[in-house]
Amino acid sequence: QVQLVESGGGLVQTGDSLRLSCAASGRTFSSYAMGWFRQAPGKGREFVAAITWSVYNTYYADSVKGRFTISRDNAKNTVYLQMNSLKPEDTAVYYCAGKRIMGGIMDPKAYDYWGQGTQVTVSS
Repeated sequence: QVQLVESGGGLVQTGDSLRLSCAASGRTFSSYAMGWFRQAPGKGREFVAAITWSVYNTYYADSVKGRFTISRDNAKNTVYLQMNSLKPEDTAVYYCAGKRIMGGIMDPKAYDYWGQGTQVTVSS
């Protein structure tokens, strides 16, 4: 079992920055990759970014490329999402998720465990 706890969400203005954290505990060595997804009201869960644990590969949705950066601290079992130049359309609940095996890194159905989510609201 792996437990994920997100933090760092909040209310900011357009153009501001936020850093989300996802602390993992439990059998974290069994994870292949960690991802961030988001869900806005009335919409499906959308891929934002992902990072593999063993090899530093990163993946981004086109909508956040150049603005968001995913990183990890293996010693702390923590994954971060640095979000810069925030826009109102970035408003959503952001979820951290982990997956055990390769493949489908942008597909929420391919992830095995999820955090509770943290709200990010960007005002115009």
